[in-house]
Amino acid sequence: MSIWWSLHLRREAASVPLARRFLLGTMETAGVDPDISFDLSVALSEACANAVEHGGDRTVLGEPGGSGTGRPSADSGQYRVTAYLDGEKCRIEVSDSGPGFPVRRALRPAAHSPQADADADAENGRGLDLIQQLSDHVQFGNRPGHGAVVSFDKVLKWREGALLTV
Repeated sequence: MSIWWSLHLRREAASVPLARRFLLGTMETAGVDPDISFDLSVALSEACANAVEHGGDRTVLGEPGGSGTGRPSADSGQYRVTAYLDGEKCRIEVSDSGPGFPVRRALRPAAHSPQADADADAENGRGLDLIQQLSDHVQFGNRPGHGAVVSFDKVLKWREGALLTV
């Protein structure tokens, strides 16, 4: 048996704990080990917080980087969270309609680098590093057109008597 769900959320701070609670409730019901659930919920919170902060077109006509139309895209006020739980892993994807990742981070698997160590004290990027530390596999990318996608997964451990065991 597998479970998957997708949420379309407004880019508001209140959406972050909502997505986290939804994931935790799903994992609790399915019987996922609480430590794994906690790690994934923290990683999800970081990805959602990034989508809320950076995930939409907030430029105005005439500003550098503006779209030229003076109107943000219809979905710039929202982002999407999709989660897949199967017998062996959980995969989560968070996508938005923002400017996307800088070229150096986009469209490649995440990896530890000396630059990440140099930037450890910087405010920006710490959430992405935390997602990497809490997950088994992470990929950052840009959607065709406009927007960022963060996907991450983790091998699941199950409580005894869990509903979705392998």
